Amino acid sequence: MPKVIGGILLISIYSALTFYIGWGLKQWLVAMGWFRLPVLFWLVLYIIAFSIIIGRLHEYLQFFSVISNYWMFVFEYGLLLCLTAQLIIWLTPFKNVQIIGSIAIAVLFVLGVVGSYLAYSPVVRHLEVTMDKKDSELTSLRVVAASDFHLGVLSHKRHLQRFVDLTNEANPDIVLLAGDIVDDDPKWFVQEGMADVIKQLTSTYGTYGILGNHEYYGKKIPDFIKEMENANVKILLDETIRIADAFILTGQEDKTNIDRKPLDDLKPSANLPWLVMNHTPDDLITPSKLGVDFHMSGHTHKGQLWPNQYITARVFELDYGYKLKEQMHTLVSSGYGFWGPPMRIGSRSELWVVDIKLQ
Repeated sequence: MPKVIGGILLISIYSALTFYIGWGLKQWLVAMGWFRLPVLFWLVLYIIAFSIIIGRLHEYLQFFSVISNYWMFVFEYGLLLCLTAQLIIWLTPFKNVQIIGSIAIAVLFVLGVVGSYLAYSPVVRHLEVTMDKKDSELTSLRVVAASDFHLGVLSHKRHLQRFVDLTNEANPDIVLLAGDIVDDDPKWFVQEGMADVIKQLTSTYGTYGILGNHEYYGKKIPDFIKEMENANVKILLDETIRIADAFILTGQEDKTNIDRKPLDDLKPSANLPWLVMNHTPDDLITPSKLGVDFHMSGHTHKGQLWPNQYITARVFELDYGYKLKEQMHTLVSSGYGFWGPPMRIGSRSELWVVDIKLQ
């Protein structure tokens, strides 16, 4: 019963905020002399607003899921722009709804263009760290690390090809994919033949990945793992493996799996550099105490859209970038893809090239 009440309350608040955006848009359309057919206006607005639900009703309605992704962007910045416009009209001498509304629409459009560019034009970020060589036969290790591809309809094959090209240019020793590789359901990955793209990755020791929360949301993990195998990607499921006499790699299950093993159970006995992938950076204390040398995560997207990064910064000890925690080098990526709207404001699609010096 509490869940039902909570759901009704959430839908009510969401509907009210949607109405506020619609009311602001209506005011501008009226001022411009363009407002017609009010019933149709509100009907279309609420169909778009609830397209995220409509798109899940039947596979023939999945187009609405695409609409919902763009609506998330319009909803967040529509609220901010409507509120800003209203405050200007109420608190300043500027009362011209036509001009203020047109500026707000123009700003939304520009944000959409800039956000799309930042989402689809990934950058390569570089990091150099030094760690104890221990018994490793190596003196250096180059790692390409990325997360949160959310491969599907909008984070598509061409976007993935850019990742492969940039990765191969870096000439890595190993490639690490830290979860949320597909956007829930791997069917788009299969239909678009994305496995053939990932197969093009070249490195000394291969490509390894882990599960993220969205692989669990899709509820097709066996299918996903099989497709990754076809793409020459080894998915580590609470596994620790030794790679030659070079280093140890651990891939943790996502925290969505309440039965995942504690990291203590995955601790290696060999005295080699220890690399760990954990999709969500919810606990950096445990790995640092256990002696992990390099810890890689994603999940946060660095908020993806401003000002959401202020929320992720409060939730996680490290929500983005690099941090040395005791002896552990910690990296959290904002992700190569995106979730929901194919836009980024205040963040950018990225992959990391990490040069590890062993001494």
